[in-house]
Formats: sequence, C-alpha cells, structure tokens
Amino acid sequence: MNDVRELLGRAVEGAGKPEFSAGAVYAKAARIRRRRRAAASAAVLAVVVAGAFTLPRAGGDEDPVHTSVASAGPSPSASAGDLAGRLAALLPPDVGEIEEVSLLALIKGATPEQARTARLGPLDGQYAIRKDGGVGYLVLTLEDRETVEQKTGRPADPDEDLCVRVGQEPSRTDCEREPLPDGRTLTTWRDTMDVGGDDSADWGPELAARLTQSDGSQFLVRSSTGFEGTGTQGPLLSEPPLTRQQLKKLLTGPEVLPKG
Repeated sequence: MNDVRELLGRAVEGAGKPEFSAGAVYAKAARIRRRRRAAASAAVLAVVVAGAFTLPRAGGDEDPVHTSVASAGPSPSASAGDLAGRLAALLPPDVGEIEEVSLLALIKGATPEQARTARLGPLDGQYAIRKDGGVGYLVLTLEDRETVEQKTGRPADPDEDLCVRVGQEPSRTDCEREPLPDGRTLTTWRDTMDVGGDDSADWGPELAARLTQSDGSQFLVRSSTGFEGTGTQGPLLSEPPLTRQQLKKLLTGPEVLPKG
C-alpha cells in the first residue's frame, strides 16, 4: 500500500487543509470490499457521477479548465498548455479519451484551490481515461532526489530490486525489473488493490511502474482500472488503460522529464 500512497504524495502537498492527505485518500481503500465479504448477500450501491471536474489553470487565474481529448497519436493541434492533449499525442489512438482531473476533488470533495498541485514533470498529473463505457486513471508523479530523501531517508537507487519484498506481505505481483542502458531502472508490477483500510473509494486492479534514475530521483506511475464509490465517474475498465510496453515508452521518452 505504501507504493500506492507514494503516487499521490505530491498531489496533496500544499492542498490547503491537513485532512486532504495521501493517507486519507488511500489508507481506506478496501472498506467496501470488507463490507461485501461480511455481508455477501447485501446489495451493492454504485453511485456513478457523470461529467468531469474542472481545475484552475496552471497560470493561477480562477477560470476553470476542462481538457478532454481522444488519443490520436502525435498531433500538431495539441496545445502546449493542454496537458491532456499533450499526453494524448504520446499515446496510441486506441487508448481512449483522456481528461485531466483531480482525484482529491472527486473522492474527497477538495476545492480547486485545495486540489492545486505543483508539477515537477511537464506532464505530472492525474488523468481520467474513458474507453468502452468505463473510466480508468493514469497518475504521473516525478519526485526529485530531495523529495525521495525526505520520504525514505535515502535517494532512489537504480540497483535496488523493488521486486524483492523481504519481511513484507507481497503487494507486487507479476513484477518485472529492467535495467536500462542509460543507468536507469524500470520496474513494473500488478497490484490488485485488495488492501485493508477504510474509505469510500474502492480501487480496481492496476499496473504500477517506477523509473529509478541515477541522480536519485524517481518517476511513479499508476495505470488504474478505476474506482467505485464516492466520486466515481463510471464503471471500471476491464484492463489497466496502459500496458507495460506503453508505460515503458511513455516513461523513457523525453516528453515527461523537465528540460535539461
């Protein structure tokens, strides 16, 4: 579960109120599952919230921005200030319609000001991906060396084998570790998200990835099938929106890293 919390750690920094924390969003992720197990015969209430949440523009003005585009490969029409459009330009056409959202706003009802986040990477953010009637999510978070050290006490290490979980209950299945020629290491794994907790959001299975860089920084990504419960935008996808190969291509491309 710690790996999941990491992916939205930056999203709640400076959120405006202490109750909007990564732990508050994810520490409770299996409450609905436990209730289902305890009362298997009870009806499951699914609240489907249609539409999208609008976020303030990155420039700081209060006009909301609503970005929703279909992935269609590289396109000159993708605006430099349109994160969803820029992301869609990097992905295959069949990924689905991509929209920038705030999970804190959807799940916890955070205001646009509380949900506002600083971005280290040019495409850092949280994106809803709509396909075949379902809604999944892609979360991209770049953490610099200082952030990693503050969180773990040491910088990210490309030589560390993240697939080995000594003394811990396995939460990473189908884990693959790939050292890259430039000294970075990409690790991808599946997570059922069947964890203990207490929340109104019940997360579906996902693919997670971590790109560990030689300068001690790391890139964290979730490719989630979606969630049920408070704030849901639609049914779960049958599979994570991005495959391992697509995650690798995205993470190892220059577009997701700061210039220089």
